[in-house]
Amino acid sequence: MVQANDAGFDVIGDVHGHVEQLEALLGQMGYTESRNGWKHSERTAVFVGDLIDRRRDHQLDTLRVVRKMVDEGAAKIVLGNHEFNAVAYSTVDPNRWDYCRPHSPKNHKQHREFLEELGFNSPLHQSMIEWFKQIPLWLNLDGGLRVVHACWSESDIAHLDTVLDNDQTLNEQVVIDGTTRHHRTYDAIENVLKGPEADMNGHWYFDKGGVRRTKARVAWWRSTATTLRDGVVIPDSTQLHGPDGKPVDQLPNDPLRDDIPRYTGTIPVVFGHYWRSGKLTLEGPTTVCADYSAGKGGPLVAYRWDGESKLSVAKLVSC
Repeated sequence: MVQANDAGFDVIGDVHGHVEQLEALLGQMGYTESRNGWKHSERTAVFVGDLIDRRRDHQLDTLRVVRKMVDEGAAKIVLGNHEFNAVAYSTVDPNRWDYCRPHSPKNHKQHREFLEELGFNSPLHQSMIEWFKQIPLWLNLDGGLRVVHACWSESDIAHLDTVLDNDQTLNEQVVIDGTTRHHRTYDAIENVLKGPEADMNGHWYFDKGGVRRTKARVAWWRSTATTLRDGVVIPDSTQLHGPDGKPVDQLPNDPLRDDIPRYTGTIPVVFGHYWRSGKLTLEGPTTVCADYSAGKGGPLVAYRWDGESKLSVAKLVSC
């Protein structure tokens, strides 16, 4: 278990390089800055990952603020899929004679801001990649709180616990296996860091990057969802299309796969990744997403946890 300071934990959503929002949110929550970085006298910040990408500047500024807080004991952090992708982009798989995340135009575009600011394979870039490797993939926090980037999947976490280093951090073999399709570790990494997905049975939509999507993220926190219609997350303001290409209002009531992770635990979970928008809300009495699309102009959000077993929307704050 990881212990907090005297009061509680402030779990902060995906920052994606927006350091000015981060510093404003920290100040709003009572953190102060000194030569030792940002710190609260009684509380501990927790980052859900995805510090990088999606912004042309301030990648390094963001990393320096967060890394300083972690190094000084003022914050904790879990790995996001963007940090995992950065490690994979820099790790060679000897079996493929290529990087674990190939340097394709698509992958470079998704990672361009980070690479341009730090310089691929520069000493600074190598230092940050080594730091990413030291970040755990999930946290069980003292008093009964769980933090993960995308999905708290008991079976996938149990598998990863057998292959990760002792502090739930990456090693080279996990990066290789985690980018090898059809490997058990690949499936676990996909679920925990990117969230489970379901095929929409011929339905599709264009995502925020203009990519046509035939699969959609599953709301794993809806433990009773059994169909595509009530179990799949379609981004707000997205036009869904049917198999014939015509616009439709909703997915059919086709059944979800039985092997998709569902959360039925009673311990609260705070996560990011899902690009929420609009009014701050809970996903359920024990689940809340802290990502409200700061990377695309939305607010940066935190959940301020004080030991409660049932989460409260009043504990969500935004900047």
